[in-house]
Amino acid sequence: MRFAIGALAGVILVAAGGAEARPLRVLSLDQCADQYVLALAPDADLALSPRADDPDAWMKAAAAGRRRVRPTLEAAIAFQPDVVVRYWGGEPRLLARLDAEGVRVLAIEDATDFEGVRADIRTVSNGLGEADRGEALISRMNATLPDRPAREAAARPRAQYLTAGGFTAGKGTLVDAILSAAGFVNAVEAPFFMPVSIERMVLSPPRRFVLGFFDQARGDWRGAGRHPVLQRLARGRVAARLPAAALTCPGWFAADAAAMLKDGL
Repeated sequence: MRFAIGALAGVILVAAGGAEARPLRVLSLDQCADQYVLALAPDADLALSPRADDPDAWMKAAAAGRRRVRPTLEAAIAFQPDVVVRYWGGEPRLLARLDAEGVRVLAIEDATDFEGVRADIRTVSNGLGEADRGEALISRMNATLPDRPAREAAARPRAQYLTAGGFTAGKGTLVDAILSAAGFVNAVEAPFFMPVSIERMVLSPPRRFVLGFFDQARGDWRGAGRHPVLQRLARGRVAARLPAAALTCPGWFAADAAAMLKDGL
């Protein structure tokens, strides 16, 4: 068996009666990749991941009625993709086979700011032969981003991000970029993601909270972020409750999260 590597604008099949074009065949290996291919290549023959229409998927409505496959080697052999898109998904056997066969794999990088999101959009859209759709999506993201705050950082309100699972985010994360774009200063100065300390937050509570993933009633229902002490501490201090769908993937909808948060200023 060998994977097919098709043309970007459509694959040409040669039959006895002549040439016939078929849609590009795109395999998505995880939920983040699902969002990208649904937005950038809706006319392609898509094989989405099993989580394409989960409640925390931004493009869940567009995923309705689309083929779903498990991101396995067997599924790829059956589907014969022209292009594969991934963020984190794909079993080791599949990834090794894709590399060995020279199949084009478009990788979504873990963007930590909006420039990184723009780069991801261009990587995927250009790789799918949909550069115009990519630029249109970037323009939409740019228009959604709040206007840059005129105030100096020292005059902006401070806020701390908190997930239902009990994690927060510091510098070098897309969450930090969302807070900044909305006019806030991140109260967490340490880099990257980390678990919160309930005791430390009680002793030195943030003035405002930005809550994430609390809309998933069944997700992390016993997480530290749902601890009664933190819930009482956050009462009256919540700037915004950002939906999981805007946070699960480094996508253009991070701008929507920033716009939602700006309304909490």
